[in-house]
Amino acid sequence: MLYLASQSPRRRELLARLGHEFGLLELDVPEQRQPGEPAEDYVRRVAREKAGAGLLKVVGNPAAVVLGSDTEVVLDDEVFGKPRDAADAAAMLRRLSGRTHRVISAVSLVSPAREAQAVSVSEVSFAELDEATIARYVAGGEPMGKAGAYAIQGAAEAFVTRLSGSYSGVMGLPLYETAQLLRQFGLG
Repeated sequence: MLYLASQSPRRRELLARLGHEFGLLELDVPEQRQPGEPAEDYVRRVAREKAGAGLLKVVGNPAAVVLGSDTEVVLDDEVFGKPRDAADAAAMLRRLSGRTHRVISAVSLVSPAREAQAVSVSEVSFAELDEATIARYVAGGEPMGKAGAYAIQGAAEAFVTRLSGSYSGVMGLPLYETAQLLRQFGLG
């Protein structure tokens, strides 16, 4: 039985596109980057911790396979997590304006017998955003709860001048890498 260790509606939607039935595990795993921890290592670790915490919830099921994932926006080695409030969201968008940033999305799949992981790194270039555009976007509420204060599948798609990598990875779950891992576990 496949389980998704995530509260993200986007990850649920993306995983469903692969045609697998899955259960949901709601967890509260702290997402705190350690001092000196490289951004990609941080994203990998959080994805692994989410999957591991999910496996603990279904420990009595020897057929359980748990998927954990984490996605972060990185600019100049700074990880842009979810904004604390509207002012924080606007500040993030100002920093991303006119620049190219990386989106790192890690997927961990664990079962009682094994573990595997994949990482997708995408580059996203934003147009120059004026204050009125940022204010309108933030006022719409879409940036809240989103890494980097934007949702590429929403109104922020209009900010993107170039994407190199995985669109689904930027959304929160890289489907190619996820499908490969599921096949490794006999679920594809």
